[in-house]
Amino acid sequence: MEEKNSLNTKQIMEILPHRHPFLLVDKIEDYEPGKYAVGYKCVTYREDFFAGHFPGEPVMPGVLIVEALAQVGAVAILSMPEHKGKIAFFGGIEKCRFKGMVRPGDYLKLETRISRQKGPYGVGEAVASVEGTVVARAELSFMVG
Repeated sequence: MEEKNSLNTKQIMEILPHRHPFLLVDKIEDYEPGKYAVGYKCVTYREDFFAGHFPGEPVMPGVLIVEALAQVGAVAILSMPEHKGKIAFFGGIEKCRFKGMVRPGDYLKLETRISRQKGPYGVGEAVASVEGTVVARAELSFMVG
């Protein structure tokens, strides 16, 4: 059986510049620098955004699901030795589709595979799911700066 590279929250914060309340990844289950990362967000009722999105019907905003996918992709890119200490910025979001809702209590699985990279620019294919059901997918472009 292949051994996985995993990261806890503290280790993620050594790679990403994001902090609470905007760090949207709790754990990286597996990753390969420059290739892919698989992570999780434990969605709780105490998330700040649920206070207003929506009262009585809490749903994680789609843009935050996409941001969480981007953060997982950033772990894959920024864990490369040549990108240590840098920041990955959004270049664009293409082919984005939302297929389900994310609610308190969900364990959101985030998978981003780097499909193209040339110099500081690249593209990641990203999929978010809950219990095996896809809730969002997108093609995310980025620039390392």
